[in-house]
Amino acid sequence: MAKLITEEGFKKIKEELENRKTAVRQEIANSIKEAKEQGDLSENAEYSEAKSQQSENEARIAELEFMLKEATVVSYDGTAGVIQMGSKVTVRFNGNEMQFHIVGSNEADPDVLKISNESPIGKAFMGKKKGDKAEVVTPGGKMEYHIVEIK
Repeated sequence: MAKLITEEGFKKIKEELENRKTAVRQEIANSIKEAKEQGDLSENAEYSEAKSQQSENEARIAELEFMLKEATVVSYDGTAGVIQMGSKVTVRFNGNEMQFHIVGSNEADPDVLKISNESPIGKAFMGKKKGDKAEVVTPGGKMEYHIVEIK
Protein backbone atom coordinates (compact mmCIF):
# COMPACT_ATOMS: atom_id res chain seq x y z
CA MET A 1 0.00 0.00 0.00
CA ALA A 2 1.40 3.37 -1.03
CA LYS A 3 2.34 5.73 1.79
CA LEU A 4 1.57 9.41 1.42
CA ILE A 5 4.54 11.71 1.81
CA THR A 6 5.18 15.42 1.37
CA GLU A 7 7.62 16.74 -1.24
CA GLU A 8 9.92 17.81 1.61
CA GLY A 9 9.85 14.33 3.14
CA PHE A 10 10.53 12.68 -0.22
CA LYS A 11 13.53 14.96 -0.73
CA LYS A 12 14.92 14.15 2.74
CA ILE A 13 14.65 10.41 2.11
CA LYS A 14 16.44 10.78 -1.23
CA GLU A 15 19.21 12.81 0.41
CA GLU A 16 19.68 10.25 3.19
CA LEU A 17 19.74 7.43 0.64
CA GLU A 18 22.36 9.18 -1.49
CA ASN A 19 24.50 9.90 1.59
CA ARG A 20 24.30 6.29 2.77
CA LYS A 21 25.18 4.95 -0.71
CA THR A 22 28.21 7.20 -1.03
CA ALA A 23 29.74 8.76 2.09
CA VAL A 24 28.59 6.22 4.68
CA ARG A 25 29.49 3.22 2.51
CA GLN A 26 32.94 4.72 1.90
CA GLU A 27 33.54 5.37 5.60
CA ILE A 28 32.57 1.80 6.45
CA ALA A 29 34.73 0.38 3.65
CA ASN A 30 37.69 2.36 5.01
CA SER A 31 37.02 1.04 8.54
CA ILE A 32 36.89 -2.55 7.24
CA LYS A 33 40.12 -2.05 5.30
CA GLU A 34 41.91 -0.62 8.34
CA ALA A 35 40.63 -3.44 10.54
CA LYS A 36 41.81 -6.09 8.03
CA GLU A 37 45.28 -4.58 8.06
CA GLN A 38 45.49 -5.31 11.80
CA GLY A 39 45.65 -9.02 11.10
CA ASP A 40 43.66 -11.85 12.70
CA LEU A 41 40.01 -11.14 11.93
CA SER A 42 38.61 -13.75 14.32
CA GLU A 43 39.50 -11.64 17.37
CA ASN A 44 39.34 -8.22 15.76
CA ALA A 45 36.64 -6.10 17.46
CA GLU A 46 37.10 -3.22 15.02
CA TYR A 47 36.44 -5.54 12.09
CA SER A 48 33.32 -7.02 13.73
CA GLU A 49 31.99 -3.53 14.51
CA ALA A 50 32.64 -2.30 10.96
CA LYS A 51 30.88 -5.35 9.47
CA SER A 52 27.94 -4.74 11.81
CA GLN A 53 27.77 -1.09 10.69
CA GLN A 54 27.91 -2.25 7.08
CA SER A 55 24.99 -4.60 7.63
CA GLU A 56 22.93 -1.88 9.35
CA ASN A 57 23.70 0.61 6.59
CA GLU A 58 22.71 -1.82 3.84
CA ALA A 59 19.45 -2.61 5.67
CA ARG A 60 18.66 1.11 5.97
CA ILE A 61 19.45 1.62 2.26
CA ALA A 62 17.00 -1.15 1.36
CA GLU A 63 14.37 0.39 3.66
CA LEU A 64 14.83 3.86 2.12
CA GLU A 65 14.65 2.46 -1.42
CA PHE A 66 11.41 0.66 -0.54
CA MET A 67 9.98 3.84 1.01
CA LEU A 68 10.75 5.83 -2.14
CA LYS A 69 9.32 3.11 -4.38
CA GLU A 70 6.08 2.86 -2.39
CA ALA A 71 5.64 6.59 -1.69
CA THR A 72 2.98 8.77 -3.22
CA VAL A 73 4.14 12.38 -3.12
CA VAL A 74 1.36 14.76 -2.18
CA SER A 75 1.73 18.39 -3.21
CA TYR A 76 0.41 21.11 -0.95
CA ASP A 77 -2.28 23.27 -2.59
CA GLY A 78 -2.13 26.66 -0.90
CA THR A 79 -5.33 27.78 -2.59
CA ALA A 80 -7.49 24.99 -1.14
CA GLY A 81 -8.17 26.77 2.16
CA VAL A 82 -8.40 23.47 4.05
CA ILE A 83 -5.94 21.46 6.08
CA GLN A 84 -4.16 18.87 3.97
CA MET A 85 -0.82 17.07 3.77
CA GLY A 86 1.94 19.65 4.03
CA SER A 87 -0.21 22.20 5.88
CA LYS A 88 1.22 24.14 8.79
CA VAL A 89 -1.70 24.61 11.13
CA THR A 90 -1.84 27.09 13.99
CA VAL A 91 -4.38 26.02 16.59
CA ARG A 92 -5.57 27.26 19.95
CA PHE A 93 -5.77 24.63 22.65
CA ASN A 94 -6.39 25.34 26.36
CA GLY A 95 -5.67 29.04 25.79
CA ASN A 96 -2.31 28.41 24.11
CA GLU A 97 -1.41 28.58 20.43
CA MET A 98 0.71 25.90 18.82
CA GLN A 99 1.65 25.07 15.24
CA PHE A 100 1.49 21.56 13.80
CA HIS A 101 2.88 20.45 10.46
CA ILE A 102 0.78 17.72 8.82
CA VAL A 103 3.07 15.14 7.21
CA GLY A 104 3.06 11.51 6.09
CA SER A 105 3.52 8.75 8.65
CA ASN A 106 7.16 8.19 7.62
CA GLU A 107 7.96 11.84 8.33
CA ALA A 108 6.15 12.22 11.65
CA ASP A 109 8.19 13.64 14.53
CA PRO A 110 5.98 14.63 17.46
CA ASP A 111 8.92 16.27 19.27
CA VAL A 112 8.88 19.06 16.65
CA LEU A 113 5.08 18.91 16.17
CA LYS A 114 5.26 17.15 12.79
CA ILE A 115 2.19 14.94 13.03
CA SER A 116 1.06 12.20 10.73
CA ASN A 117 -2.07 12.56 8.66
CA GLU A 118 -2.90 9.08 10.00
CA SER A 119 -2.64 10.04 13.70
CA PRO A 120 -5.79 10.85 15.67
CA ILE A 121 -4.94 14.58 15.69
CA GLY A 122 -3.95 14.54 12.02
CA LYS A 123 -7.19 12.80 11.05
CA ALA A 124 -9.22 15.31 13.06
CA PHE A 125 -7.48 18.27 11.37
CA MET A 126 -7.66 17.03 7.76
CA GLY A 127 -10.21 18.97 5.69
CA LYS A 128 -10.87 21.59 8.37
CA LYS A 129 -10.89 25.33 7.56
CA LYS A 130 -9.78 28.40 9.47
CA GLY A 131 -12.27 29.00 12.29
CA ASP A 132 -13.32 25.33 12.51
CA LYS A 133 -13.05 23.23 15.64
CA ALA A 134 -11.41 19.82 15.59
CA GLU A 135 -12.29 17.31 18.29
CA VAL A 136 -9.81 14.58 19.11
CA VAL A 137 -10.74 11.65 21.32
CA THR A 138 -7.81 10.35 23.33
CA PRO A 139 -7.52 7.87 26.20
CA GLY A 140 -7.41 10.93 28.48
CA GLY A 141 -10.67 12.30 27.11
CA LYS A 142 -11.91 14.61 24.40
CA MET A 143 -9.72 17.54 23.33
CA GLU A 144 -10.90 20.47 21.24
CA TYR A 145 -8.62 22.46 18.97
CA HIS A 146 -9.64 25.75 17.33
CA ILE A 147 -8.09 26.27 13.89
CA VAL A 148 -6.49 29.75 13.87
CA GLU A 149 -4.44 29.69 10.65
CA ILE A 150 -3.51 27.38 7.79
CA LYS A 151 -0.30 27.81 5.78
